[in-house]
Amino acid sequence: MAEITAQLVKELREKTGAGMMDCKKALKENEGNLEKSIEWLRQKGIASADKKSGRTAAEGLVHSYIHFGGRIGVLVEVNCETDFVARGDRFKDLVNDVAMQIAACPNVEYVSVADIPQEMVAKEKEIEMGRDDLGKKPANIKEKIVQGRIDKRLKELSLLDQPYIKDQNLTIEELVKQAIAELGENIQVRRFIRFNLGEGIEKAETNFAEEVAAAAKS
Repeated sequence: MAEITAQLVKELREKTGAGMMDCKKALKENEGNLEKSIEWLRQKGIASADKKSGRTAAEGLVHSYIHFGGRIGVLVEVNCETDFVARGDRFKDLVNDVAMQIAACPNVEYVSVADIPQEMVAKEKEIEMGRDDLGKKPANIKEKIVQGRIDKRLKELSLLDQPYIKDQNLTIEELVKQAIAELGENIQVRRFIRFNLGEGIEKAETNFAEEVAAAAKS
C-alpha cells in the first residue's frame, strides 16, 4: 500500500475542504490515489459537507419514532438552516432514518464522541488501566492498548459513529454528510432521548406454580 504522507493529506484537504480524518480514510481506501480519493469523498458527500459545518443551523424538526409495538420510542431533534429544507421529504426521510438508528442502538447515549463528559472518559481509562491482562506490559505499550480500547468504547456510545442499519458501509455521520451535499445546507443531529417500556421499574419475581398452588388452597 502507498504511504499516506502528511503532504498528501494536506493536498487532498485543499482540493476538497474535507476534514483531516476523512482525507486519511479516503486515501487509505484508495491506496493513496489522489483523484480516486477525491471521487470517494464526493460520493460520500464529505467534500462539500465539511465546508458548510460552521454555518448556523437553527431550523429543522423534532421527530418521534415508535417501534416494536410501542415498546421503544425515540424523540430526536435534527437541525438545518432553513424551514424550506426542513419541510422537504429528503430531510424528513433523513430524520426518520436517524430516529430508527437510535431505536436500534440501545447502547448509544450521545450524539458524538465530543459530547461524552471528560469525567466518564477518565473513569473508562481508570478501569482499563487496572485490567489484569495489562499488568506485565511496558508502560508505553499499555498506554497505547488502553487508548485503543477507550476509543472503541467511546465510539460505541456515539450515534454518529454507528454503522447505518440500512447500509453497513456508511456511518451515521457519513449519512448526514450525504444529505448536506444533496440539500446544500448544514445539518446537525442536536439531541435525542430513547424510551424503553418499563425501563427503571423494579419488577417483582413471581413463581407461577406457587401462585396456582396458593390459589387452589384458598
